[in-house]
Amino acid sequence: MVRHLVPGLLGLAFCCAFADTGAGATAPNPLLEPSGLPLGAPAFDRIADGDFAPAFAAAMQAHRDELTAIANDPAAPTFENTLVALEKAGWQLRHVNLVFNALTSANTNPVLQAVQQDIAAKLAAHRDALFLDGKLFARVEAVHARRDALGLDPESAHLLEYYHRAFVHAGARLGEADKAALKALNEQEAALSTQFAIRLLEATKQSALVVDSAGALAGLPAAEITAAAIDAEARGLAGKWLVPLRNTTQQPLLSVLTDRGTREKLFAASWNRACRGDSTDTRPLVAEIAALRARKAGLLGFPSYAAWVLEDQMAGKPEAVSAFLKRLAPPATANAKREAAVIQQLVDGQGGG
Repeated sequence: MVRHLVPGLLGLAFCCAFADTGAGATAPNPLLEPSGLPLGAPAFDRIADGDFAPAFAAAMQAHRDELTAIANDPAAPTFENTLVALEKAGWQLRHVNLVFNALTSANTNPVLQAVQQDIAAKLAAHRDALFLDGKLFARVEAVHARRDALGLDPESAHLLEYYHRAFVHAGARLGEADKAALKALNEQEAALSTQFAIRLLEATKQSALVVDSAGALAGLPAAEITAAAIDAEARGLAGKWLVPLRNTTQQPLLSVLTDRGTREKLFAASWNRACRGDSTDTRPLVAEIAALRARKAGLLGFPSYAAWVLEDQMAGKPEAVSAFLKRLAPPATANAKREAAVIQQLVDGQGGG
């Protein structure tokens, strides 16, 4: 039997190999045609910011057409005409989305951020159009009900279970009124989550550590100190040194900087970057998202958002996660104490070197 792949497991390069769907653009959109590069890797040198909005529109329409054809297939639902068809549908949209997310996470700008804000709710609605479609779910459920008699190989059986579970988890069994309410919540959450990501990125940029002397960066290699001076000058801070924040709370440079005051400033900048009460403060968005997720969980019949998220994950329930963390904490703490003791010995000159 032909092997099938669960959505999302293929890498970016393989997604890029799919061809144009014929969106009718006056000039070829590099996101909608083969790149010609090894493994179909994205041709970033040919992709312009303005290509993404029309590419998303064309790819979503192509996927909608594919889903409509599956849902309205007059033939009785089978594994091939339903599950395999669903698996093959939407590859172009996944490709455009993967390229867009890769670019915006590494090198965004106001144009791409505007696309992010515009497309977030549209993608949420598009996903709901798939998983909350009664006709599609009826076909998947019909095949699932006969799964033991189909003689599927393990991979195909897993694909069937994956889609059936995904539909149910997304709310396919809700009534029409609840589906409408869920769609509204999903669109709001998607829009707020995009705003959160944009604010966090800007907060990270604005909270970069700026120092007045190279000596404050003692412990860094000379090349990194030179780079810090170049970064500062690029931001109009000639005569200073700038250390950008990484997207983590614990900055890697904390382990090599020898000036205690610099380490303290770097930690504070990282820890408080999105909590400064300005336009990049993410706390109001976090509160809104949490409230929306609580409503969503209740609508889906779960006591909390965590319970809903974990329902189809390995842990299964929040209680299992809590139990795991409780078992993990003592050995992790003991290990941290041992490491601290070794470091202290080295500092005191008592350890080996």
